[in-house]
Amino acid sequence: MASGWASDDAVNQQIDNTIADAITNARRQLHHGIASAHFCVECGDLIAEARRQALPGVQYCLSCQQEIDKQMAKAFSLYNRRGSKDSQLR
Repeated sequence: MASGWASDDAVNQQIDNTIADAITNARRQLHHGIASAHFCVECGDLIAEARRQALPGVQYCLSCQQEIDKQMAKAFSLYNRRGSKDSQLR
């Protein structure tokens, strides 16, 4: 049963939108068709061979990638900000 302006499946829609946003963000970070770099684009350190083979298209060393991931986590949260009008009024 819907309450307020929210439809019956508003919660499911929010969950679906959150998942879709996370998938879009993950796909945006993939390096399609780019050869792996031998040296980190950020700091210039050598990227380990095992890392280059495991992650095709890798451009950053492990420590730089961890720092980038921390910054991305701050910028992109899994909270769906496109919530229903009903949830915004509460």
